[in-house]
Parts: sequence; structure tokens; C-alpha cells
Amino acid sequence: MEQLTALDAAFLEVEDADPHVSLAVGGVSVVEGPAPGYDEFVAAFAPRAAAIPRCRQVLRTHPLDLRPPEWVDDPHFDLSRHLHRAALPHPGGDAELFETIAALMERRLDRERPLWDCWIIEGLSDDRWAVLTKLHHCIADGVATTQLLARFGDDAGTFDAGTLARGTFATDIAGTKGPAHQGASLARIDLNPLSWLREIGRGALAAEHAAVGAAELTSALLRPAPPSSLHGPLTTMRRYSAARVRLADLQKVSRAFGVTLNDVALAAITNSYRSILLERGERPGHDSLRTLVPVSVRTADHFAATDNRVSAMLPLLPVDEPDPVRQLGLVRERLTRAKASGQSEGGSAAVSAAGNIPFAFSAWAIRLLARLPQRAVVGLATNVPGPRGRQRLLGRRVLEILPVPPIALRVRTGIAMVSYADAFVFGITADYDAASDVGALAAGIEDGVAQLVAASRARRRRRVPAPAG
Repeated sequence: MEQLTALDAAFLEVEDADPHVSLAVGGVSVVEGPAPGYDEFVAAFAPRAAAIPRCRQVLRTHPLDLRPPEWVDDPHFDLSRHLHRAALPHPGGDAELFETIAALMERRLDRERPLWDCWIIEGLSDDRWAVLTKLHHCIADGVATTQLLARFGDDAGTFDAGTLARGTFATDIAGTKGPAHQGASLARIDLNPLSWLREIGRGALAAEHAAVGAAELTSALLRPAPPSSLHGPLTTMRRYSAARVRLADLQKVSRAFGVTLNDVALAAITNSYRSILLERGERPGHDSLRTLVPVSVRTADHFAATDNRVSAMLPLLPVDEPDPVRQLGLVRERLTRAKASGQSEGGSAAVSAAGNIPFAFSAWAIRLLARLPQRAVVGLATNVPGPRGRQRLLGRRVLEILPVPPIALRVRTGIAMVSYADAFVFGITADYDAASDVGALAAGIEDGVAQLVAASRARRRRRVPAPAG
């Protein structure tokens, strides 16, 4: 039996604290048709689900949280209870697909069964169909979810550490170094006292760095954002939309301005939130959009683990800045500062500390904090590297992948980003009542990328000398 870590269990506690929240993450594969029959679908998924332990395990909890929940085999596991069918109304376009995704994702998973479900969605236009896979966040973070969902595909492969290190967001998923290998032989032990002092010094500096980062995170969480329609109580219903851009366009902007792809994506998000606030008659301020940016701290030897290994940064996205290029520069500057300050290391240290105290105390503390009205964080922006090559599912070509993030803790919109082949998709989950303009948020992201592409072309033209003659 495997016990949940304190971080894994925290997602259960946060969900329990608000009856309007479902903390499931989702991925949608849109596939070229024709759609398979249900029996073919079940027959193909049966061996793939059987090969993934979490697909056949349930949570066992203990009275008064005296011990962490455990994963145990479900003696009554029935695959048919996890595979479902859904059909879109005519005409089967994006609007109908997005509405169905939102409706399926807003329902909580049944904790008396393994915490995942899968739908085959028929009726898409242009001879397409889709598969929505949904699993609870206590099972996996973004990187682990990507690997797990890849095992449902025809290749049944996972992304190894090298693939992820070469991926779209290499700088953001590199994470922190893990503990040293404990099985070192005596011959490898350094007997030089000066080496010991150097290692002690490095450890002290790392601890100081993490402490400074933890203090910054704490300070940010204690500073409430100004009142805004972007954060507040949630309802049980959700909306979903997606923005689609070309990966090559992000790369052009990245090269032109000397920034990362992550910087470009967050700048486009900033541009869209600014437009949304203005459309709603609200004034974007410098502290209007403190955003949770998860950072993977998964080391190379744990890339195949199915769990959560993530920390966070809390930058302020510059929605008060009207110029897209200046926005990009400020995003770059603030992310660089957040990384240098040790926010990620501070978050990791806090998670490690929670794992070293009795589970009952950490569970009760998280439950209490989750019930308090969180007023500092306004947005969520998370990115996950997707497969660079085209994938196949049940012998059909996967046309695109749509990520579906959850929302909670009074954060009314969440954006997940994934790269797939030559495309880059922003999946947006929003509260139904608070964000009827979720489609405009998606359109604003696409417009933000387009503006930066145009600016990068203009920048290139200024650098190229005119031909002689």
C-alpha cells in the first residue's frame, strides 16, 4: 500500500472545504473519424487501464486523520463504470464541445471508486470525435498526468526525463536538485575536511535561499488583491474555452526579444486579462493579478512517479501596462526575479516540512486554511510539455490536445497550457456565473500572441539593413 504525501492529500482537503469545487484535472484528445464503437473502445482501454495501478485503486482513509490516506486495490473494480459515452448536439462545433467538457468536468469524482473517468464524445463536426480523460489532482500533477494519459494512447509510452528536458518549457520544468544518491560506496566518500566545509556552506546557502523564498511567498499571500470580478466565491457550474496558436509564432517572439516561451505565453495571458477587466468596467492595477504559476520540482529519477511534485511562484502579471512589448518585458523581469528569490525552493521546503509532522496536524491545518477566504491569488497559469510528434489513438490520428485545469480557493479562472506537435493550446476553466465572457478571454490570448508576433516582425525589419541600389 502507498500512502498519499501531504501535498497529494492537500488536494482532497481543499476539495472537501468547498462543496462547489471539483479538483479533477482533464485532458481532451480530438481525433479524426470515424469514431469507434463502444465495444471497441472498451476492448482497447481494458489492457491499458489494467497496466496503470492508480486506475484500479481506491483511497482508504483513517478515522481522525491519524494516518495519511492509502492507495489500495479496489476488490470490486469494474472498468465499465469508468468508460462512458456522450454525444454533442448539432452542429458539433467548438461551442458544443466546450459546453460538454465543462459539464463533465464540474462533477465530482466518486471517492468510493478509483478516481478517474473517461468519456468518448461523438458528434463532432468535420468527421471527428474526442476522448475526455478526467482524474483527481491527488493522483498526479501536470507532468505526471501527461505521462499517465500518454499510456492510454497507441504508443503506450511515457515521456522520459530527457524528452521533458528538451521540451517546450525546459527552464520551467527543470526543477530543483533532488537528494544525493544514498547508496554511494565508501570509495566515493570525500575524506577532505575542506570539502565537508564547502558542502556545509552550500547547504546553508540553499537553506537561506529557500527561507527567503518562503518568506516572499508568505508575504505575497498576506497581501490581499484589490476587489475584482476575477476572484470570489465559486458556484458548482463551469465554463470552458480554448485559445489555439502556432508554436512557431511563440518561438519567433521568443527569439526576437530574447525571452522564454513561457514568458511569451504569460504575456499573452496578461494582455487578455487586461482587456477583460477593461471590458467589465474595472481598472487594472499593478497588484490586480497575482497569479499562481506551478513549477515542477520533479527530478530525473522520479519522472515516472504518479504523484504531485510541484512548487509554486506568485508573480504579479502587469495588467496595468497597456503596451504588449512592455508587458512582455515586465513578465520576463518578474519571473526572473521570482526564480532568483527562491520562491520555488521555499514552496518545496514548506511541502517537505508538512511531510515531516504528524499527518493529522497537517490535514487539520490545510482544512482550516482552505476554509478561510483566500484573497491574494487571483489567477492560475500552468504549463505542461506535450508530445512533439503526432499521436494516434485506437488507430486514428490525434488532431489536437486540450488541457482542462480545475479552479478552487476563490480563483474564478484557471489557464492550463500544453504544446502538441506544431500547436500550442491554452485551456481555460471558469466559474459559470462569474465568467460568461470566457470566450473573450480565449480570443484575447490569441490576439495577444498576434500583437507580439507583429511586434517581433517590426523589430526584425528595423535590424535588417535596406538593400543597396
